[in-house]
Amino acid sequence: MTNQQRTDLIERHLREHKYADLQSLAARFSGSLSTVRRALDQLEVRGIVRRHHGGASLIETDAFAQEYDFIARNQRQADEKFAIASLVASQVRPGMTVILDGGSTTYAVARLLAEKRLQVITNSLPIASFFSDIGNVETIVTGGSIYSRLGFLVGPQCEQSFDQTHADLAILGGTGITESGVWNQNVVVGAVQRKMIAAAERTIFVLDQSKFGRKALSLTAPFDPRFTIVTDTRPAPAVARAITTAGAKLTLAEKKSAARP
Repeated sequence: MTNQQRTDLIERHLREHKYADLQSLAARFSGSLSTVRRALDQLEVRGIVRRHHGGASLIETDAFAQEYDFIARNQRQADEKFAIASLVASQVRPGMTVILDGGSTTYAVARLLAEKRLQVITNSLPIASFFSDIGNVETIVTGGSIYSRLGFLVGPQCEQSFDQTHADLAILGGTGITESGVWNQNVVVGAVQRKMIAAAERTIFVLDQSKFGRKALSLTAPFDPRFTIVTDTRPAPAVARAITTAGAKLTLAEKKSAARP
């Protein structure tokens, strides 16, 4: 296979799947990591993909679609999300059972868990797709109805999946955080998150600074002693005080660059 043929195949794959990591592309198209990086560099120059830590994603040309597309949201606050994800991933030990929801920061965590032997339960189709090529992670996908373009599974079937489930840890995202707790933009997403919280021994919320002070439609949960809030910047004093008063833990991640490897 020539380098141009490989580049064409990688482009076709990304147009179909929207995102791919370096390791999967190298294995699928019989190339070294450096060869795949060069192919992605060419596609980035042509404006087809966007490179980021560990892989690349398709650049959507429809501005309206970008607002609601999972991968587009994944690119926002990239360095902050990577810093948060690195800290959280370091706390996940091999052999654990971990619940991951469909947030974009949670997806960043998932990418850093690929080499660990874990059992993952998720309602995120992008996360399930990512782990499908990784032999170390046993992935359990909930039932439910697909929520819009974001690839979440929600609804009664999804919620029931957690009624008889036990996990060591739940890692969840959110739309906003205030003194009242963590918020989500959709009632059905919040309902699923509450089931996840109930099924786990403890819960880590991963929330970058863009979520500070934001209320949304549904309060997912008030702060709880089993919660850890991981963020990249200290929130307003009132929010920090509400977290600690409730017995929850606030952890700040050291900012790292999500630059290309």
